[in-house]
Amino acid sequence: MARAKAEQQQPSTGMTLIVMVGLAIAFLLFMAFLNVVKSGNLLSETNLLFATLIFYAGAGALYLGFGVTGTESYVKFASLATWLGLIANSAAVAHRWYDAGHPPFASVYEMLLSFVWTLAVLTLIAEKKFGVKVIGTVTMPVAIVGVVLMQLLRTEVHPLVPALQSTWLHVHVTLAMLAYAGCALSFALAMMFLIQDNMKTETFLAVTSASTLGIYASIVLTRFENWGGLSLVAWNPENKAEVFLSKGVRLFVTIPDLGWLMTLATLSVATPLSLYLISRRSKIRWYLRSLPARLSDIYRAVLRAFVLRRSDEVSATEDWIKINPEPQNQESWILVANRALFLSILLQVMALVMFLVRANDGRYPSLDADGLFPTSLAASPFILSGLVGGVFISLLYLLLVWRRPDLERLLPTSDNLDRITYKTICLAFPLLTLMIAAGAYWANQTWGSYWSWDPKETWAAITWLVYALYLHMRITRGWRGRRAAYFAIAGFVVVMFTFFGVTYLLPGLHAYA
Repeated sequence: MARAKAEQQQPSTGMTLIVMVGLAIAFLLFMAFLNVVKSGNLLSETNLLFATLIFYAGAGALYLGFGVTGTESYVKFASLATWLGLIANSAAVAHRWYDAGHPPFASVYEMLLSFVWTLAVLTLIAEKKFGVKVIGTVTMPVAIVGVVLMQLLRTEVHPLVPALQSTWLHVHVTLAMLAYAGCALSFALAMMFLIQDNMKTETFLAVTSASTLGIYASIVLTRFENWGGLSLVAWNPENKAEVFLSKGVRLFVTIPDLGWLMTLATLSVATPLSLYLISRRSKIRWYLRSLPARLSDIYRAVLRAFVLRRSDEVSATEDWIKINPEPQNQESWILVANRALFLSILLQVMALVMFLVRANDGRYPSLDADGLFPTSLAASPFILSGLVGGVFISLLYLLLVWRRPDLERLLPTSDNLDRITYKTICLAFPLLTLMIAAGAYWANQTWGSYWSWDPKETWAAITWLVYALYLHMRITRGWRGRRAAYFAIAGFVVVMFTFFGVTYLLPGLHAYA
């Protein structure tokens, strides 16, 4: 009787979230329609991107609901919302293409527009073809952050600089966006493989805390002022551009006390990692004692990889572990660390809200000039992305802690996930190869040299080498499982740095991209 009642209640529970998301989408679209009906320009690029954001956000909520409850109807409607978002995204791409007179590949904004579109397509393919229904819990939030970031980047259409006036622009960037989206998909699949492969939850805790610590530490170390302010770039709202004191020198303003809040958030996200390390102190000592045996295994593995022959040598690490068994965790520390991470999420949300409120169209003093100067979220899009990403990563870990058994039931087997990750990289790697080859040919036509060791070129080569090593070790050494997953994850981290980090931290010949 109880089971029958539960089965009767399940559809209504499922429909509640579907109805709520549907009403939210309808309400937001209706309000947007009212705002633009007077202008008569309903199908502008801005409106199409807003519709894209609404549908992707609805899809993300439903995918997350599926990950939490396992309700199948959520996936059907999440796919529908993704399709609708993809249609709006496609319309925005077409609109940009028509206005610019060339494919949307000439700036970070345009490449991000294409990247999000490709990621949505691959999400639907992974869901339908490979049955990874929960993939949208990772890819859709990435797409949402991408669309939000596009709202803050400069969107003006400018004539192509001479270096970009080539058909090879279309070839090179198309290959890049397809390859990068494939790398993003392989990253999500590799993370899911680690869940199915029974990687310990506390290991995910350490990775989550370390990732968010990296985000906040980079903000505090680069933007914290001595008296507790946060330094941001000044923004000219009329020209919609950053303010420069001189050529290449930006004008920074200081938001009072926001630096202290970011510092407090940094300490809060570092606490779970500290507690994890305390719980692992005996294991860390054990690992350090085993390091000589591990280095010996790595040395022999590298030798065998280069000479391309197999060996039946007994692992020195395995022999050492038989004599020195691994110590057990102190579970009480992990419980405290999980609670500390939950509190850190609250502080992260507070830091994000305060940043949104104070950095959006405010006027603040500067250390370099007299008077008050405006700033805007558009002046610091990647700080905003980092803050949003930190909250997203932490929430995904909470989902894992609360619903891990259900997630394992919903995901394909670890062998299937490993195989699908391999297939995805097998698709992305040739695209990366062709991208570099097309770029080299184009560079020779434009700059008279196939390779200039420009930062973007160098990091593209590093990305290629990471995935080449993944394929080499898998094919010749038979690498499967976690080692392969680690390579897929590391490859995507390098991809993101190549895509965003190099553009803003290491300017060179590719400064416009």
